[in-house]
Amino acid sequence: MINKIKQVESSAQLLYSEAEVETAIKKMADSINLLLADRNPLVLCVMNGGVVITGKLMTRLNFPLTLDSINASRYRNQTSGGDIKWLLKPATSLKNRTVLIVDDILDEGLTLEALYQYCRQQGASSIYSAVLINKNLGRKKPIIADFVGLETDDHYLFGYGMDYKGYLRNAAGIFACKEEK
Repeated sequence: MINKIKQVESSAQLLYSEAEVETAIKKMADSINLLLADRNPLVLCVMNGGVVITGKLMTRLNFPLTLDSINASRYRNQTSGGDIKWLLKPATSLKNRTVLIVDDILDEGLTLEALYQYCRQQGASSIYSAVLINKNLGRKKPIIADFVGLETDDHYLFGYGMDYKGYLRNAAGIFACKEEK
């Protein structure tokens, strides 16, 4: 498996360099600071992909916040999505809270839509979302993110939290796989 991962990594196309991604994250943080500074938000890190972007954003948010995590996955280390499986729900109450959901990518929008529904059911007073990547699929999605770092065409991506079969989340940049599956 490691040889396959190295092959995917070496043949991938760099879409955004580390510097470009960091600049996008800073712009996202600036926008979030303007909108949520006085709202005592609960930041929900969508595991596992959202861990990098959440960590990078949090150091740039200049207001008090609470952090928790949530894990509703369609991919589970695969390259295509299936049904949503709930793996982790937040320990913090969402009732009457402003919630900021942070994830790596907005692909088809099904997972993010399910997360919004969950937050509403738990009594969140308002819900926002921040994604590092919005994938342009050429069709309407059921939900759009409030804060978007970068846009890409429809490629299978890895880096900055996004994975290829559970690997390469730690790549310093955003890469498109040449070999999709």
